[in-house]
Amino acid sequence: MISNSLRRRRAAALAAVVAGALALTACGSDSDSGGAKEKKDSKAAEKRTLKTVMGDVQVVAEPQRVVVLDTAELDSVMTLGVKPVGTTRTDSATGFPAHLPADQLKDVKLVGEMMTPNLEAIAALKPDLILTSKLRHGDKYAELKKIAPTVMTESTGLPWKENFLVHAEALNKQDEAKKTVADYTAHVAEVTKALGGKEKAAATEVNMVRFVEGADIRIYGKENYIGTVLADVGLGRPAVTDKAEDGFMLNVSPEKIDMAEADVIFHSTIGDPKKAKATEVLGGPVWKNLAAVKAGKVFPVQDELWIQGIGYTGADKILDELQAALTK
Repeated sequence: MISNSLRRRRAAALAAVVAGALALTACGSDSDSGGAKEKKDSKAAEKRTLKTVMGDVQVVAEPQRVVVLDTAELDSVMTLGVKPVGTTRTDSATGFPAHLPADQLKDVKLVGEMMTPNLEAIAALKPDLILTSKLRHGDKYAELKKIAPTVMTESTGLPWKENFLVHAEALNKQDEAKKTVADYTAHVAEVTKALGGKEKAAATEVNMVRFVEGADIRIYGKENYIGTVLADVGLGRPAVTDKAEDGFMLNVSPEKIDMAEADVIFHSTIGDPKKAKATEVLGGPVWKNLAAVKAGKVFPVQDELWIQGIGYTGADKILDELQAALTK
């Protein structure tokens, strides 16, 4: 028969063993957790060298605090699942492009106007990567790279697909980029099919007109962001687009708006519609006499999406709007 004293000694010994095991487990967990954190921190601190238009740039392996200075870069990072800490303001009411999910832009800081970013505001965000283009901010490169590694593309707009791959490399999101491109290609094929196939799409001539406050009216050519999206779908473009300067756009006066004639016309406005001459033209006799207007084939669209979006998320939304308009 085991005495009460012996039972007590055994119980105490067992408790000590259990406590020791728990302590070891806890230490092991702390060690594992600490090791995982150290591994993550080490990974984030690793450097990669990117070849850019401004020369070689060393960036961390996994940027965590990204500042973007134009709408194209903003679309890229959001498309790739990266929430920036800062971006420049657009002309929209919120300061952010309306086609991007507002909930995902919550707490993103605005760091000034696109052409005049506030360098102090950018520095205050302690970024580990800045994305922009030489076209927009080449003159500020020396100042920007003092704040954080700055990756610039040559320009924006027309080469948006190539620029997207540069952004993906800077963010170390190449796999996500491949999926994005594949999904977009499939979406394009769906829209072309919905329009009746390649031949029917090519037989439909489409024009893009932009009313700009403080400037002439613009008929967009083929060498720009929206031109590439229309080309991807295989839509036709009227002969006037071949007159666009550098393939980009053709400036016309309100009296010459009949040059925008096409089977289908999309139009956008930036700034005050009255000051941009949109009110005058859209209500005038020349516009109302266009065949596309008489046929009900004229569609107003968001300027910040169709002209300023410049990215795959924007392009996907344009494809949806194209399909909806052209299948009415």
